[in-house]
Amino acid sequence: MSKYQGPRGTSDLYGKEIQQWQLIEERIREFTRLYQIEEIRTPEFEHTEVFVRENDSSDVVNKEMYTFEDNGGRSLTLKPEGTAGLIRAVIEHKLYTNPEPLHKYFYITPAFRYERPQKGRFRIHHQFGVEFMGEKSPLVDVEAIQLGLRLTQSFGLNNLKLHINTLGDDESRQNYRSILQSYFKPHLDDLCGDCQRRYVQNPMRIIDCKVDGDKEVVKQAPSMRDSLNEESSNYFNEVLELLDYCDIDYIVDDNIVRGLDYYTHTVFEMISENEAMGSQSTVFGGGRYDHLVENLGGPSISSVGFGMGIERLLVTLEAEGIELSLDKLCDVYGISLGHEANKTMLKLIDQVRQESISAEMDVANRSMKAQFKSADRHQAQLILILGDEELKQGTIRLKNTKTQQQFDISQVELINKIKEQLEVEE
Repeated sequence: MSKYQGPRGTSDLYGKEIQQWQLIEERIREFTRLYQIEEIRTPEFEHTEVFVRENDSSDVVNKEMYTFEDNGGRSLTLKPEGTAGLIRAVIEHKLYTNPEPLHKYFYITPAFRYERPQKGRFRIHHQFGVEFMGEKSPLVDVEAIQLGLRLTQSFGLNNLKLHINTLGDDESRQNYRSILQSYFKPHLDDLCGDCQRRYVQNPMRIIDCKVDGDKEVVKQAPSMRDSLNEESSNYFNEVLELLDYCDIDYIVDDNIVRGLDYYTHTVFEMISENEAMGSQSTVFGGGRYDHLVENLGGPSISSVGFGMGIERLLVTLEAEGIELSLDKLCDVYGISLGHEANKTMLKLIDQVRQESISAEMDVANRSMKAQFKSADRHQAQLILILGDEELKQGTIRLKNTKTQQQFDISQVELINKIKEQLEVEE
């Protein structure tokens, strides 16, 4: 057994699993291109005040952050989520001055949270997220939801249901806050310590409590929708009308308040209805936030976005019996025998790769039998065979492993013949 092991709540990625990650990341980049979304990469740590804002009630801020003091006495925090750092970068570099009314950004980033490790929930996890900034419109809210839904559906996940709610504007939330505090005041002694803190900071978070959420007093709490002013009610109704028009099924769920305190108006979670997911059923979630940009020192810009945990996505795919795998691992495998043949094969394989064709060759001077076994493990579609006889004649043997056809061709014809055979198989 190794003397050293990875820290608790972390994981190493390799082999088949890393291939799944690569496929997911490739699909994410494909979809962000379709939606014209620009990538932003931010540091793994930020000044703590980027994440800690006045009277924040979220568990992420209060219990789960990795915060430390550097050698200069500055308080720094490993990013627990991707949004705040991205917003900081947009403000710092004045990216909001783009003349378009809507600025679209995405990130793929590690996130760090100190919590009890579970399947699909690690202390270092990875998030894909998008932020649409600038235009406050139900159209933008629904476009963000569409992106997340279509991306997950592209992997074959169809057993998902959108849960959506509204937190209203500032006036509506203040009304609701007062109503909840009056409602929960007689029951404070029956609530957990975290909810007693939330009662003061943000009583809406009591509704989402994992400890008290099943208690009847929480289940019977007043609904946010009863506190909405006309503007907030109209905004939410337009979001729902657009979802209906776009044939996106949803459930209006009063319990959706999200885990961070900066949300306003639309909030949503895409939830797997597979029973095997248990309490880890949210595949992605997010919402609109009106004040975060301003709170971090930028102009008053409303934004909407979501975050999707890649580990959680993989767990959902596993629960649905969906296995991601590369269609083929290797197009061409070169088998050569002898010193001179090895030199020639090295050059030929380089020429093949320059044509953006995946290729591998033996470099261990193994027997012909061993090299054929290696080609099989690589699932090579074409095999090149080069020995003394082929060297003398300036030829090479090409074998198609699917059709079992073999061709003796000149080395100068090799690239064209490879392309021809690959097109036949496609």
